[in-house]
Amino acid sequence: MTTSRRRFLHQVATAAALPAVSRFAWAQGYPTRPVRIVVGFPPGGGSDITARLMGQWLSERLGKPFVIENRPGAGSNTATAAVVRSPPDGFTLLLTVSPHAINATLYDRLPYNFLRDIAPVAGILRSPYVMEINLAVPASTVPEFIAYAKANPGKISMASTGIGNGSHVAGELFKFMAGINMVHVPYRGDAPAMTDLLGGQVQVYFGALTTSIEQIRTGRLRALAVTTAMRSEVLPDVPTVGDFLPGYEASAWWGVGAPKKTPTEIVEKLNKEINAALADPKLKARLADLGGTVFPGTPADFGKFIGEETEKWAKVIRAAKIKAE
Repeated sequence: MTTSRRRFLHQVATAAALPAVSRFAWAQGYPTRPVRIVVGFPPGGGSDITARLMGQWLSERLGKPFVIENRPGAGSNTATAAVVRSPPDGFTLLLTVSPHAINATLYDRLPYNFLRDIAPVAGILRSPYVMEINLAVPASTVPEFIAYAKANPGKISMASTGIGNGSHVAGELFKFMAGINMVHVPYRGDAPAMTDLLGGQVQVYFGALTTSIEQIRTGRLRALAVTTAMRSEVLPDVPTVGDFLPGYEASAWWGVGAPKKTPTEIVEKLNKEINAALADPKLKARLADLGGTVFPGTPADFGKFIGEETEKWAKVIRAAKIKAE
């Protein structure tokens, strides 16, 4: 091989390597300016608190502000559409939540395909719902409740925080697997649902653990089971629904996503820092206060989980013929 040919091949190889090197160097220096984490719910709720805890950690670790932007509307669809339209440069992120897996089937026409248009970055937290009943209901266990419901078809009312919300589909999955009929009563949020459950206007509610725990501890409501595959550390004596209906599982969950085509190096850097946060004892304890357990893993792990959740809830929504309001 001549000297000139060797020089030419070396120049070609060097030029080919430059984009990869520059991407790596860019990711190493990321972020160079503030980053937005878009949250599809109002301030003060579990989603907002989770995002702010993680944003504070990332700000301290990466040296630039991670700013929370609340964009409520349409069950997080408004926020998601805004992120999908954002440049895939790592400076706009999305707090991904369990409704994203539900909305994919619940809404006939979305301006995006969540599995296609949002790149999974990392999971953060999973939290159970609690199957809780008014004290007037003559049941102390899940089997007793199922027997009572079968003896009184259509006479038990089940509260939820709205059509297609997590508490609704968790209840519909229970109805399907238990073979019972209950009347669904949707409310505009947890507070009015809890008020009517306490008052006896409805009999059962698959409520968020964080808003149910005090009513359970003070004996104003009876917890029959938690909906996750494992018992909750907050309610260690309460069994799981799956103990009585094998295979049953439902949970609220939170994580981080980014627009598709966000550089892999940035996704991996964020994933590493989020997993470090989930291993930190202080932050882990703060997240535990929200009633859940940390949810570490790789971007691929999180993406696989979202795909499985989307498929599971699609079956429930179609079987129950649930339509968005």
